[in-house]
Amino acid sequence: MATKSAKRRAGARNTRPYWERGYFSHSYWKRGRKLGSVKLGPKGEWDGIYRWQAGHHYGEANSLAAAKRAVEQAVDFGASQLGLFDAEA
Repeated sequence: MATKSAKRRAGARNTRPYWERGYFSHSYWKRGRKLGSVKLGPKGEWDGIYRWQAGHHYGEANSLAAAKRAVEQAVDFGASQLGLFDAEA
């Protein structure tokens, strides 16, 4: 039988990421670590495009839902930049 502390640790490992609404932005968090964000343009000059970023991946979308989906996919895929190789070799 598992102890309470073991259950607590298991629960912490299974914590799901969540969206948090901010001022002109939405952020994707997991355990206090920011995984990605969706931002609007400058105040008063918004052009209707949502700009998203997750790690080294970024892009633009026409809707908030599409931008959030892109962030989630980038995080699920592993938002880390792949190593570059020497093109001359």
